[in-house]
Amino acid sequence: ARRRAAIRRLAERLRPDEELLYEDEVDIHLNPKIGCDWMPRGVQREVVTPGKNRKAYLAGALNARSGRLHVVEGRRKHAGLFVDLLEELLRRYPAARRIHVVLDNYGIHKGRQAQAWLRDRGARVRLHFLPPYSPNENPIERVWQDLHTNVTRNHTRRALAWLLRDVHRWLRRRNAVAAAC
Repeated sequence: ARRRAAIRRLAERLRPDEELLYEDEVDIHLNPKIGCDWMPRGVQREVVTPGKNRKAYLAGALNARSGRLHVVEGRRKHAGLFVDLLEELLRRYPAARRIHVVLDNYGIHKGRQAQAWLRDRGARVRLHFLPPYSPNENPIERVWQDLHTNVTRNHTRRALAWLLRDVHRWLRRRNAVAAAC
């Protein structure tokens, strides 16, 4: 409760020269997520799996004010992916005095590589860890859920590159809608 209250206070008292972002990673699998799908009565949709599953990983940060999502992609989910996202945030918010990142307690967020980056390059970045097992407190989780619903669930792509194009196209459209609101 203490951590949640501190993050709520941070959001309420955020200064104009500060940014607040919610961070998380998502797995993109070539083998489709299987889920509910609409189809006429008596018809069953065939979902083809390409066989050997291939994966890509995205790390994203959702801006609490604008709703804009910043994403980096990697072949592995490791501290380097997280550090790449932090570098992207520094590039995207050069005028921000402080960049607050709210995130879960996943090991890559606290490991040696992340700690070294924060020590060397992260003077403007502050990490705020959510309580364990509280995905409902992180709004980016709903974005990933929408991504799976609209792109990766029951998809028919046979190549990871094509699936990733679909993912990035969906993310661009999502950011365009957020910018228009």
